Amino acid sequence: MGILTAAKPIILICTRDVSRTAVFYRDVLELTPVSQDSFAAVFTTGGVTLRVSLVPDFVVNGHTVMGFQVEDLAGPVQALRAKGVVLHRPGGLSLDEMGLWTIPGGLGQVAWIADPEGNLLSLTTLR
Repeated sequence: MGILTAAKPIILICTRDVSRTAVFYRDVLELTPVSQDSFAAVFTTGGVTLRVSLVPDFVVNGHTVMGFQVEDLAGPVQALRAKGVVLHRPGGLSLDEMGLWTIPGGLGQVAWIADPEGNLLSLTTLR
């Protein structure tokens, strides 16, 4: 068995403004809050800990930093839109009318959103 095979991962998301970004993860994505201070906001999702951490000189890299696998992509996308979230539309990909990208071979679909810091998050359904 590998050194970290049984270890539970912790997802780290960087932000320059913990309070503002925490509101998104708590109120928009409706993740379960665990704690918050001036250095980080901690949530749980899917049995995993998510830590939104203060990094004063953080610069967004423009790539997906975290993904959520969902059973039905249309439901969460519609719910997020109802909360005012606009889907990110990556260049170079053919998206359908909802803004969803079909994985080659029809293996599933992906949608992207950004948190207030600009971190890209994906929502994926696999077939």
